[in-house]
Order: sequence, then C-alpha cells, then structure tokens
Amino acid sequence: MADIVLATFNARYWHSAFGLRYLMANMGDLSGRTAMLELGLSENTTDVLTKILDQNPKIVGLGVYIWNVEPTTKLVADLKRIRPDIQVVLGGPEVSYETDGERIVELADYVIAGEGDLALPELCRQLMARTPPLEKIIHAPTPQFDQLKLPYDLYTEEDIRHRVIYVEASRGCPFTCEFCLSALEIPVRQADLDTFLAAMKSLFDRGVRQFKFVDRTFNLNLRVSQAILDFFFERYEPGLFLHFEMIPDRLPESLRESIARFPPGVLQFEIGVQTFNEEVGDLISRQQDNNKLVENFRFLHEETGVHIHADLIVGLPGETVESFGAGFDQLVCLAPQEIQVGILKRLRGTPITRHDAEWEMVYSAAPPYEILSNQLIDFQTMHRLRRLARFWDLIANSGNFVDSRDLIWQESDSPFESFLALSDWLFKREQRAHGIPLAKLAHRLFEFLTETCGLDPELVAQSLWRDYVRGGRRDRPAFLRQFDLPQPDDAIRSTDSAQRRQTLHAKS
Repeated sequence: MADIVLATFNARYWHSAFGLRYLMANMGDLSGRTAMLELGLSENTTDVLTKILDQNPKIVGLGVYIWNVEPTTKLVADLKRIRPDIQVVLGGPEVSYETDGERIVELADYVIAGEGDLALPELCRQLMARTPPLEKIIHAPTPQFDQLKLPYDLYTEEDIRHRVIYVEASRGCPFTCEFCLSALEIPVRQADLDTFLAAMKSLFDRGVRQFKFVDRTFNLNLRVSQAILDFFFERYEPGLFLHFEMIPDRLPESLRESIARFPPGVLQFEIGVQTFNEEVGDLISRQQDNNKLVENFRFLHEETGVHIHADLIVGLPGETVESFGAGFDQLVCLAPQEIQVGILKRLRGTPITRHDAEWEMVYSAAPPYEILSNQLIDFQTMHRLRRLARFWDLIANSGNFVDSRDLIWQESDSPFESFLALSDWLFKREQRAHGIPLAKLAHRLFEFLTETCGLDPELVAQSLWRDYVRGGRRDRPAFLRQFDLPQPDDAIRSTDSAQRRQTLHAKS
C-alpha cells in the first residue's frame, strides 16, 4: 500500500525508467509512502489499473512521453472514472509544452511542466496537507545537480541483469537546433564529478557493465568527458560497453588519445549529423563544422574501435530529396557502422514550427507527429523515404547483411539512389516493410542484385551465405542450394568481404 504511486509506460521491457527513478530518489520524507511502477506498452489497461489501485493511492504521478501518450491518456480516463478522488499528476516532455486542448491534460488534476525532481514532492506535500495550488499547470524551476539526490541506488539486481542502465553526467544542451527539445534546455548543468564517479563505481561494483549515457553533449566539457573515459578505462574488462551522444565536430587530440585506448566494441558513439546542407543548418539554427565532422569520422573509423551510430533527418525545411541524398552518400562514404535515417518529428514546444507556413510543413496529428509533406517533398515521396528508412534498418543496420549491403551500390556512384531503387523494388513485390522473414529478405536481395543489378549470381550467393551463417544459422535457404558454397565455419572465416569493403571505401 502506498499513498503515492509513480508510474510510466516503458517502450520496451529492457528499458528502464530513468526519470521515474530520479523522482523516486528525490521524494524525501515522502519516499516511505511512495511506490514506483514500470509498465509495458503491451499491458492491458485493466491490468494496469489493478496494479495501481491495489496500492490504494491518494496521488498517482505519470510520466508522459511521445511513445506512451496514447495508452497513458486511456489509463487516466479510466482511472478518473473508477476513482475520481485520486489526484492525477502528469509530467514529462509530452505535457510540458503546448498543453491547451491536450486531452490527457484535460483529464488530469495537475501537470508539472519541466523537470519535476523537486516540484513533484513539493506538490505531493501540498496535496497531502489539503492545501493544493491554485494553478493546474505548475512550471517547475530548473534544478541544479547539487539540489538533487542521484537515483542510481534504485537500480535493482533485476535491472542490472536484464535492463538498460541509463546514467547522466550533465543535463541540457548549448545548441539551438530547432527540431530538438534540448534546444530549450540552456544552459548545460554538470553533475559534481566526484559524486558522479562514486555512483558509477557503486554500479560497477554491483556488476553493471553496460552504461548508456543520456547526456546530449558528452564531449562538450572536455575535462569531464576525459575523466569519465579514464575512470572506465582503468576498470576495463571484457563485456564493458559505454554509449555516448557526441557532438560531431569536437574531438581534440587529448580526447582522441583517450578514445583510441579502448578495445573494439567498448565505445559506441551516437553522433547527430542530421544534415550536411549548410543552408538548411543555418535555417534551423544548427551549428556544425562539416569539415571537422568529416575529419573526426575518419579518425574514429580508421584509428579506433568505436562503433559509430550516425543520425540523418528526412524532411527538414529547405532540404530537397537531392540534397538529402547527397548527404546520405557522403555519410555512407565515411563508413559509420549504423546510419539512422530519422523522419522529422514536430515535438511539442520546439521552435521548428516557425517554418510551418513558409515551407508548408504538414505533420501527422498523432504521435510521434512525423512530417507528412512539405514544400519540397510531397507526401508520396516522403513515404518513399520513410520506406527507405525502414528497409535500411532491416538490411544495412541489422548486422544481417554486413557483406552483401555494399553490393547494392557497387555499380553506382550514389548509394542513396541505389538503395532507394531497392526499397521501391522490395515494396512493389512485398507490399509491406514489416514482418518480412530473414530468409525471404535474403532471397529478395539475391533477386534484386542478380536480376536488376546484373551481378554475378555466384558472387552474390557467396556473399549472402557468409552473411546468413554469421548469425549462427546453419540451415541453407532454398535459393542458395544450387550453388557450391563452403561449410558454415569456412564461410565465416572468409576474408573476401573485408577486402571488398576496403576496395569500395577507397574508391569512394
């Protein structure tokens, strides 16, 4: 039983609700009267209601995000029908901006806009004392780290074994990219380094080996990023994995040396390129030195074992299909392990809306509010690019076609045009971009490469077979049985693919 229940829907079971833990850690004198519930998007609303009502709470606080606003709205509606006496408090980015007319806000009793670490316990004290605030929307002051209790002790043994462990050494972002909510979080606030590293040591000693940093600009403060890398390098052991979001054009020599020390597979950098078009960058207030970016990518690719996850955005105002394609081609040549093709989202509160009229920006009214069309890209073309993003994930990012993906643009000067042609071809035959079995996808890729691109069937079969068995599969798909292929272990050991990729990269 608990007077206060804090809950949110996680996008996946293996995610952990970092914000929820921060709230719980800072409940102070109310912590003994507070319970925390992590919910799954697939859970039935009635089952979720039962979990909450079993606690017989007086207050229910819910974290609302772009991925869970719809089920949370349904939950609040049903909760208020069953127990209208329960005070429902909302928080999170999806209810922190542009709340007028938002259904979930209308249903709830209170909304905390902004970071609620300190504002939520204060509101709960007022409600428990029957001295509620007069305003429904409470604008939380931005807390400094020295005001907060860190939440890392709230990760359980089950979390450590089965869930992603999120950590942060800073909050906020110094940049003003208009598509991003972090543009509203200026200035950057830094956690006390000694306190933070002590918390990381505690997690490490408890068995955590995979740390996902949610800092928007990990390499902004070089002293701090250097110290964090040194901390983990001193404790390196097999299985250690660190994920950071990095500024693409800020990688001085001192940081390069620290990065290069780590063995392959330990560091993953998520690097937001977003666009190579400098006019588009200026339009959306994005500062980026593309020459430095290219130099840094080449260093990371050639001299370190970093796994690079790079982001590009489709649909930015001023970006044509041609300029997006040119940026895509440039990024492919820089050889990151993953390229995430994201569709522009119209996030609540972001200043990207100032371009709506001039660039005829049309977004979906439903979460995640993706762009449908604009002045330069009509709906049909935008949908083609959305399918390209999906097929790129299935083929290029999945790790299932490491060898074969390079064959797609082997005879072309433009990976973008080649992959768009494949995407159109695949969709025409499958009439879907989801739920395609791996063996079927491999067969389709074989057909495209041999029949449409005119590549040697034996070469393509060898490449696809190496890809197929790399994941531990030993069955041979029917379309490959006509070829004289090596045994699975021999195929895995083949080095032809690495040589071909080096040749193609040099050519690019």
